[in-house]
Amino acid sequence: MGGLSSPVDRDAPITDPITKKRHGPMTDLQSFVREIPDYPNPGILFRDITPLLADPAALSDAVERMSAPFLDKGVELVAAAEARGFIFGTAVALRLGAGLVPIRKPGKLPFDLHSFAYELEYGTDELQIHVDGIRPGQKVLVVDDLLATGGTVEACLRLLEKCEAEIVGCSFLIHLEALGGEARLAPYDIQSVLRYRGDDREQELSIQNRRPGPAI
Repeated sequence: MGGLSSPVDRDAPITDPITKKRHGPMTDLQSFVREIPDYPNPGILFRDITPLLADPAALSDAVERMSAPFLDKGVELVAAAEARGFIFGTAVALRLGAGLVPIRKPGKLPFDLHSFAYELEYGTDELQIHVDGIRPGQKVLVVDDLLATGGTVEACLRLLEKCEAEIVGCSFLIHLEALGGEARLAPYDIQSVLRYRGDDREQELSIQNRRPGPAI
């Protein structure tokens, strides 16, 4: 069900599997991802997506490509964890004609909650969702900007399983393959737009997933 995404031709048009409409050539999205060495700590190579977010064509193309594998999957809800997950989660939900369910840290949601506590390297953390956010059997797609070690997204999946959701898969803009996050999300369908093979410095990005939610 998981596995590597197939290579794509960036000059080829995109065909919507539902409407059969053809969109223009894909943008070279990787050229909009800025590499910042030694941020936020020495040894970390940070992938900065703010140039992509600031460019309307690149942002639109990113959302289109994150949505494309799931256009014909009957997705009813998109689940996204704070903070950058909300950016792409909302846009992908609109593209799929689905609703959005926010997954948040403790103290952020006001109604009755489902909670899932998970282990960090030094202690535990917790994610929460409203009890009426997802009905049992609803088809849910998890969306985030980055798959690194997979700790936060794995916790999201366990929380959705607790809600008895039918998890359609996970969609990411960036996948740092060297960090092994995809294996933690098995057996779900994992799709990503940009895959980085990585180098030794990227191993330090695991620091980001020792905290709940993606770092900004």
